[in-house]
Amino acid sequence: MPDFENIIFELEDGVATLTLNRPQTLNALTFELMAEVRQALAEVDRNPDIRALILTGAGRGFCSGQDLRNRPAAGVDIVTAYMESYFTAIDEIRTCRVPVIVAVNGTAAGGGFSLALCGDIIMAARSAKFIQVFSRIGLVPDLGSSYLLPRAIGRTRALKVMMTNEPVMAETALEWGMITDCFDDEDLMPAARELAGKLAKGPTQTLMMTRSIVDEAGDNSFEAQFRRELEVNGVMRDSHDGKEGVAAFVEKRTAEFLGN
Repeated sequence: MPDFENIIFELEDGVATLTLNRPQTLNALTFELMAEVRQALAEVDRNPDIRALILTGAGRGFCSGQDLRNRPAAGVDIVTAYMESYFTAIDEIRTCRVPVIVAVNGTAAGGGFSLALCGDIIMAARSAKFIQVFSRIGLVPDLGSSYLLPRAIGRTRALKVMMTNEPVMAETALEWGMITDCFDDEDLMPAARELAGKLAKGPTQTLMMTRSIVDEAGDNSFEAQFRRELEVNGVMRDSHDGKEGVAAFVEKRTAEFLGN
């Protein structure tokens, strides 16, 4: 593994933890940081020992969004630069080979709000707050917010949050279904690690196909989605973990999944 300057990447008992590590800027995003995120995700992709991933931030905040002082090189098309860097990294989180838990340990603002929504399971400390920020500086939501947030909390709530920049506190986010869990600050990372450990012992391929069919459902009719579930389970039944899961159920024992 390379030596990272902007993130911390650790592996223990099948769980990788990727920590944004620019605490002096509340972990503001830069092109350099996103490149390191991609390097870490490449390690997740090629290392079969990694079975779950936690994404969090160092210090007192999760992520304050893009570092506006960090710009593409002169003469580089700005849309192309952000698509090749930011989009690619964020899309790789959303399609990661293993379950992704986001542990929001403080403020998630602007692009940090977008990043927080990329996980499969989103936990937050009770002190965490989510702020869109964009319209405050005369910009529209980006880094995927206009796609992710309405799907999480509905169009009208999303528009109010985006237009007013009113902070969404963790307990409200839980009430709205934007996050899955809310913990006292000191309990956030232990809870995230406990859940990640459980997921790491699960049928990884099945969990990722579950994510895939849920993501596909919005574009399918009920009949098409019904059929798709049957097709995917036809493949899962022939996998090692599918066979092991059925056998363990019949034999009334705990399944030992290998992730494939």
